[in-house]
Amino acid sequence: MLPPFIIEQIRRREEKERVREEQPRLELPLDRPAPRHQTPVAEDPERGVIVIEVYGD
Repeated sequence: MLPPFIIEQIRRREEKERVREEQPRLELPLDRPAPRHQTPVAEDPERGVIVIEVYGD
């Protein structure tokens, strides 16, 4: 047999889970974004790295 405090903890956890599951949920009908066209990296000649140095006083 389990000690009473463990039984009480289990009961509290089950009650919290039950309350959480009973809460109403609203699902919004969001439009899915259109799939982006991905170009291979090798075909993109404009790709590069820009380094910006910021100096503060």
